[in-house]
Amino acid sequence: MAEERTTRRPTVYDVAQEAKVSIASVSFAFRRPDKLSDATRERVLDAARRLGYAPSGAARGLARGRTGILGLHAFDLLLERFDPSAQPLSGMQAAAFDSGGVIPWEQTYDDVLSDPHAFPLYVDEVQRGFELECWALGRPVMLSSGSDTDVSVADTVGRVDGLAIFPSPQTAPTLARHSPSIPIVLFSMAPGGDHHHRVRVDNGHGMRALVTHLLDAHGATDLAFVGRLEAEDAVERRNAMQEELRKRGIRPRDAVLDAAVRGPDELIPQLRALLDGGRMPHAFVCATDQNAFALLDALRAEGVRVPEDVIVTGFDGTLGSRLTTPPLTTIRQPMEAMGRAAARILAGSTQSSPPSGIFDVVFEPRLVIRGSCGC
Repeated sequence: MAEERTTRRPTVYDVAQEAKVSIASVSFAFRRPDKLSDATRERVLDAARRLGYAPSGAARGLARGRTGILGLHAFDLLLERFDPSAQPLSGMQAAAFDSGGVIPWEQTYDDVLSDPHAFPLYVDEVQRGFELECWALGRPVMLSSGSDTDVSVADTVGRVDGLAIFPSPQTAPTLARHSPSIPIVLFSMAPGGDHHHRVRVDNGHGMRALVTHLLDAHGATDLAFVGRLEAEDAVERRNAMQEELRKRGIRPRDAVLDAAVRGPDELIPQLRALLDGGRMPHAFVCATDQNAFALLDALRAEGVRVPEDVIVTGFDGTLGSRLTTPPLTTIRQPMEAMGRAAARILAGSTQSSPPSGIFDVVFEPRLVIRGSCGC
């Protein structure tokens, strides 16, 4: 028996045999101690300690068709560092771990991982809110990620009671058609006629506030949008900027500056073309803070001063926006609240429900004015 216990996890049956009780008594000892006498419960717990047994929440969930776990899934939103020659953390030599000594600093790559350019701060802040709310609700969390297919989602769906997803532009149509057996919350997607819940921000409200500030406080009428029009959020923000300009009788620029969040290199040739042609705008309005981070680096590399020569703004209000030089004027999304809302929807802990049963929670963002616009 002892040899068998070293090759597999002890089960409820092992504990029942060791304590000479029924398996129901083992279950009661952990879940309903009031059902047992003190002596019986202590005998069960002593047997569990000797065997190294711990009750399996997953097994209990499968027995009743639920796991108790809420999931959070992101599609390829982790960003590589800018230096293509760098080795990933998985490239650390095993000897550094096995030797038991101190791992040299150069093998940690911590300088890069601490760089706000190098990871998706928007996702991190929403995730923090999701995890905090799950903790408050007493619900465990499963974090997962995957490629631009729904295979990884299907794998996670079978393990959780509800799933919140950061969809990528490529996966959004697939997810809209997907109808799993559990509730799903999609971040940053407008309703699409499916049965999924939404948690998003009012992009139009945020962009109108930003454009109004640039026009009224700075007289900046020539605005250039910066971002890739792949994500639904970016399209909504670009459209809202252009609509607000048209309302003021200003014709918006047709061209869109294509900002890669992986670094400033792709922006520099585009900036040089604007500089050489004398077509620099009054302000660059970026679709995200991370677009703005890359743009600020590119402008600095070209000797263009912010805000003296051109204004730069972001959208998200991530922690990194406070740390740029100059600090970034941006639209702040209530990211922690968005994560918490998704968790409450999935846990079924909201105080009320819409008539359709499908939540579309839209948060109002706010303008955060800092030095990059000249204020």
